[in-house]
Amino acid sequence: MAVTSTAQACDLVIFGAKGDLARRKLLPSLYQLEKAGHIHPETRIIGVGRAEWDRDAYIKVVREALETFLKEPLDPALWTTLSNRLDFCNLDVEDTEGFKRLGTMLDQQNRTTINYFAMPPSTFGAICRGLGQAGLNKEPARVVMEKPLGTDLASSRVINNQVAEFFNECQVYRIDHYLGKETVLNLLALRFANSLFANNWDNRTIDHVQITVAEEVGIEGRWGYFDQAGQMRDMIQNHLLQILTMIAMSPPADLSTDRIRDEKVKVLRSLRRIDRSNVHEVTVRGQYTSGFVQGKKVPGYLEEDGANKTSNTETFVAIRVDIDDWRWSGVPFYLRTGKRLPSKCSEVVVYFKNPALNLFHDSYQQLPQNKLIIRLQPDEGVEIQILNKIPGLDHKHRLQTTKLDLSFSETFNQQHLADAYERLLLETMRGIQALFVRRDEVEEAWKWVDSIMDAWAMDNDSPKPYQAGTWGPVASVAMITRDGRSWNEVE
Repeated sequence: MAVTSTAQACDLVIFGAKGDLARRKLLPSLYQLEKAGHIHPETRIIGVGRAEWDRDAYIKVVREALETFLKEPLDPALWTTLSNRLDFCNLDVEDTEGFKRLGTMLDQQNRTTINYFAMPPSTFGAICRGLGQAGLNKEPARVVMEKPLGTDLASSRVINNQVAEFFNECQVYRIDHYLGKETVLNLLALRFANSLFANNWDNRTIDHVQITVAEEVGIEGRWGYFDQAGQMRDMIQNHLLQILTMIAMSPPADLSTDRIRDEKVKVLRSLRRIDRSNVHEVTVRGQYTSGFVQGKKVPGYLEEDGANKTSNTETFVAIRVDIDDWRWSGVPFYLRTGKRLPSKCSEVVVYFKNPALNLFHDSYQQLPQNKLIIRLQPDEGVEIQILNKIPGLDHKHRLQTTKLDLSFSETFNQQHLADAYERLLLETMRGIQALFVRRDEVEEAWKWVDSIMDAWAMDNDSPKPYQAGTWGPVASVAMITRDGRSWNEVE
């Protein structure tokens, strides 16, 4: 199979080879990249962990993971090709000798080493130190790290400093998997390749923007992690702010990595600060109680296994975000995300301003707004809602909202729509950082989030309860209603 759009051969080293991330996401994505012919023939995949496995044992583990998590039957020929790339290194991240052993398995002269940290951020410092002491950190070696990094600005800086001691910024790839989604990538084309939007994407034409990331699931046995993080750190800082920057960024001079990142950082630096003086007006935090999701009874957050019955951790957040720059002054961005909501969906809804004069006032006191809906999941696509006249001989003009719908799965039904991790793994192999988060982006996001978290902590208010299977606390509806607006009804 021909190799397409691949850079050089790589040694992909997966730290945490038997973990959930590797088994559920990385290995199926590597299989799909193999299927598409995107992996260089000389590339190898080396699992790393404390398990006492040899190569054959690791191959068996990989096969079991693929048979469990692939959404299609395992192709024998593809499996043979992929399995021939596999190897395993027994290694404790605190053991220097283990990294020396890893070094003997790598070919740094002919292959670029990519170190994927599929482990908790608390281990990143030890891994980088081990790689550095073993001489495995020289360019073009790369490290790939999952966000969120830390729990606030200070802890994030500690982790980034530990990494920076041994790797330059050009070697560091911080993953936010939302940036690998096809519809998020399409935002650049949608905004900057179409005059319809490129010339109508500011406070002259847009009324407001809503970003919703809703989850049906609860904490899924992750109590220890989630109760320390909460929805603000886990989703707002980690994903929704990245989506916001892609929507709000000004046109870059070109599509090079740093030009795009520079514009995103400018947005983060323009976010209006939220502190004790305004936190109650522009934020709502909630915590789910028992209820029904998709007809199934589910426990409340404080009733989950291992729960701290007095926890004040939020499972829902709604925020009004204001961007103080020339493009967006006066255009609020409403963010909401939560667990145990009625359905799983991620979407961006751009509401356009109505015409200055309503010529149809005899039929409509106020015209419905035109909307651009960008669906990130579950059915990726773009929908535009406009008004058309209903056919008929009526004296009055009767209007109806019409949907122009581009479903990616239907429009490109002959093509495999790459999973976010497929895209991001391939970009690390290509050495392209545009879809990864630069250090100053991470720190600017934490600065803004920390101010909100500090205000919540000082007021010591409990999160507002909401029943599982509903769209969050009533206060989140009140917040947007005060501005004369309403949340988009998710279909």
